[in-house]
Order: sequence, then structure tokens, then C-alpha cells
Amino acid sequence: MNAIQSQQSRQPFLRLKNVSKSFGHVQALDKVNLDIHEDEIVGLVGDNGAGKSTLVKILSGVYFADECEIEVDDKLVDIKTPGDAQSQGIATVYQDLALVDHRDVASNIYLGMEPKTAGVIINRRKMWADAKTVIESVRTTIESAKTEVGILSGGQRQAVAIARSLVRGSRLFIMDEPTAALGVEQSAMVLSLLSDLKERGAGVLLISHNMSHVFDVVDRVVVLRHGKKVAERIKSESSPEEIVGLITGAIDGELG
Repeated sequence: MNAIQSQQSRQPFLRLKNVSKSFGHVQALDKVNLDIHEDEIVGLVGDNGAGKSTLVKILSGVYFADECEIEVDDKLVDIKTPGDAQSQGIATVYQDLALVDHRDVASNIYLGMEPKTAGVIINRRKMWADAKTVIESVRTTIESAKTEVGILSGGQRQAVAIARSLVRGSRLFIMDEPTAALGVEQSAMVLSLLSDLKERGAGVLLISHNMSHVFDVVDRVVVLRHGKKVAERIKSESSPEEIVGLITGAIDGELG
């Protein structure tokens, strides 16, 4: 049994079967299969137009697939809205992070879930205390839950977005180009956050064009090309050069 087969013998948290999606005459995804386990990081890579964004939007409930089976904890589920994805424990952290810059860290983490006294008045003291606990748990450098989000660094903002998903009980984190436009130090902080999520038992799907960052943290790499899954590799059995070749078509790969 090879490493891929050994991984497949485990029960995944999420299983996608035969995901297909077209836009008019453009076949964005064609029968893509993907398993993601808790406590692992999977890199999803491919050139622009390969189908990565479409797959992410299907998983996050923004798009509905033309054909697809989605299993969570070995049960068939429908994901038709972002609320459906959230209820299944799937959180998507997009590049823009969807943070409110003029509000503080705690308000962003608990946006729409603010603890209230008598069901009416926001209990800010409890919210600040709870937010302090969760930001400490992700080992970020944010000094206070009362800090305005607009003054945070790129890596700290990623930490707030991750903390927001943690308090909602997310078990799978889809990270869309989380290190894009970040410097070396901030990128290292974000990659450390992803490793911490894995240590907590969460699954992570990392979408990135940066092969160095992918190979720093992932366990497996899945390659899309022209809407098809052309390869899946265990990191220890591959290299950035092979993955780039699979992305560009210099290496054929195998459909599946």
C-alpha cells in the first residue's frame, strides 16, 4: 500500500465525488474527486483558470455544482448556501478577509454572535475576555482584543479571521491565498497559524501559487489543470519542481 492509498483508507472529514461545474460552454470543473481529513493540510494548486476558485465556491456554498456528491463525516450533505457550509463546519477565509476595519478585534471575531445580557445589551466585557482567550489560543501577536482591526498587520488580520471561524466551531478551514501580498515575516506567521490549526485537529485546504509556502506546511498536494484533477502527491514523495511541471502540463500526471 502506497502513501496515498494509506491516507485514503482513513475516514475523511470531507469527501467530494465527481464535482462538475460549467459556465455556458466553459467546463470549469470536470469530475473532480477530493478527500480532506481533519489534522492535515492539503494544498490545492493550479494555474489561473484551473478550477480552484470554482471548487472553493462550491465548498463554501457560493456556487452549486452541476454534478457532485459531498460527504461530511461519511454522510451525504447539500451545500447550497454559505450558511449550509458553516453548519457543516466548513469555513472559507478569502483574501479580503471580510473584516470591519473600524471595529475592534473582539467585535470582528463575534460579529453576529455577540454575547448579550438579558438577550438585548451586548456584554462587551465578556466579549473582550472571550476574544482575548481565543486570540491567545492561536498564538498571535495581537496585544489586545480592543485593538482596532484597521491598524493590524496582514498576518494579524489573518489571525482574526481564523479566530472568528474557530468560535463558530469550524473543522475545515479553506484558506484562499492567505500569504498573497504579505512580506516574509508576516507570511511565516500565517503559515504557523495553519500548522497550529492542524495541531488542534482541524483540516486545512490551502490554495496558493507560492510553491515554497505550499511545501512548508502541507501534507498532500492536489493539482488541477483545465478543470480536471491531474495529480495528487504526498509532499515527502514529490517536489516543487514536479508540482510546477504538473501544473503547466510539462508532466502529464494522471486523471482522478
